[in-house]
Amino acid sequence: MRRRTGVVGALALTMALALGGCGAADDSGDGGSATGGAPTKGGDLTIARSADIISMDKTTTFDNNSIRVMEQIMEPLFHSSADGSELQPWLASGYTISDDGLTYTIKLRTDVTFSDGTPMTAKDVKFSLDEDTKTGESGWGYINAAIDSVEATDDATVTIKLKYAWAPLIADLSLFANGIIPDGYGGKTSEQFYEAPVGTGPFVWDSWKQGQSLKLTANTKYWQKDKPYLSSVQWNVVPDANTRKLQVQGGQIDIDDTPDWSSLASLKSASGVKAETFPSTQIDYVAFNQARAPFQDVHVRRAISYAIDRKAMVKAVLFGNGTEANSLLSPGTPYYDENAGGASLDVAKAKAELAQSSQPNGFTTTLLISSGNPNQASVAQIMQSELKDIGITMEIKQLDPTANKQARLASDFDMAISAWTMDIPDPDQWTSFAVVPTGGAKSAFTSYDNPEVIDLNNRAQKETDSAKRQELYTELQQKTSEDAFLAYLYYSPYVYASTDKVQGFHVTPLGGYLLQDVSKTK
Repeated sequence: MRRRTGVVGALALTMALALGGCGAADDSGDGGSATGGAPTKGGDLTIARSADIISMDKTTTFDNNSIRVMEQIMEPLFHSSADGSELQPWLASGYTISDDGLTYTIKLRTDVTFSDGTPMTAKDVKFSLDEDTKTGESGWGYINAAIDSVEATDDATVTIKLKYAWAPLIADLSLFANGIIPDGYGGKTSEQFYEAPVGTGPFVWDSWKQGQSLKLTANTKYWQKDKPYLSSVQWNVVPDANTRKLQVQGGQIDIDDTPDWSSLASLKSASGVKAETFPSTQIDYVAFNQARAPFQDVHVRRAISYAIDRKAMVKAVLFGNGTEANSLLSPGTPYYDENAGGASLDVAKAKAELAQSSQPNGFTTTLLISSGNPNQASVAQIMQSELKDIGITMEIKQLDPTANKQARLASDFDMAISAWTMDIPDPDQWTSFAVVPTGGAKSAFTSYDNPEVIDLNNRAQKETDSAKRQELYTELQQKTSEDAFLAYLYYSPYVYASTDKVQGFHVTPLGGYLLQDVSKTK
């Protein structure tokens, strides 16, 4: 006997809604006009953000700016709901699971074509999943670790066989890395294909001026009727937050991607501008590079973690729009434990940990931040003063946002400010990325390696009983807090500013946005 599931309920992203704070988003997904009428057809949307994309290779790219573009071109089999609380069939129409939980039979929509007009079939799905899986330790392939085989049973049916029961499979199939592309890259090499990728999404590749802008145009063969509404979308690289603010106020751009928190109040009161926050699964943190001395020493890491005044950062950096972070998981992520034991300010403990360390008399180190980012600059200045109080001299190293990302991806730093946003409603994507050295990124580029934590993570992946899974993730959160391989900073909502001509723009708690639902009034 098999059971059919049309919509997958994830654990509710309970606390995410509490971080929405300063403005409710329109999640109707209809792209409607300001007067509630039919969406305006046509128009060119311009988004400004601090950094450029890195690559369009969805299987090996760990960069949100790149991912947000990929998601408009290459779509997955399943997609999260607007509130991030459940998964829904997307390019799939439904699925069944065998009684032993090892075989998933997935039915595909039969009305989907790629942007070049070629029908999407099960062969394309098999190729796409296999290509992601084979990246293994060098990319997002770890997310498919439980898959034994993918079979194109017929044109509209895919059969996935697992090596063992795997709780997050459907969530994993909603990840951008498992987005569907043409079988055999449409006759190209992977390198050629990703220079101008083809997918089933609402927009198609147009042009990329590296370091300046990237443009997509509407897919006239998109399977969702009468969408997208926009004619094109362009992302401009504008590293300076104040410049982006002035541009959205002046109407030179339509959306300011992540304005700084200090400007939120003025943007909310600006004529013709909408400044909104959206519920989030984001955690900001300081990463310690354990491939460099003295960060192999847990006492050094703990000392720094105890020295940080997170409450002051929430007030000074976020202007109260967030909460102090106390766990590897964010409160909007399933299995978060509020008693995870993450460090809070305790100068006495910080000094005691440093006294036990390999550097009892202190040392000099650097913190990598992005230039033009006032939030990171504020965090860095606060940390610099706090660490000086316990005997650590911290120099602030600034790189432009694109170079900064490249340095973090290459683990070329002592300490670095970074952030994570979930892409699926299951903790495995982040925990495997963060604590497993072979999980695609050398443990979030920190070289952290604790066999006990890795074992907990592996067991949680395979545990299908929710209560038992909670126990495993609780223990994992507690042990990673003890190891202090990251210094957790704060949880915050997403913030965007747009002109009042933009309609239907919505960001899910997983950080993504569907631009086929966006329209722009004249």
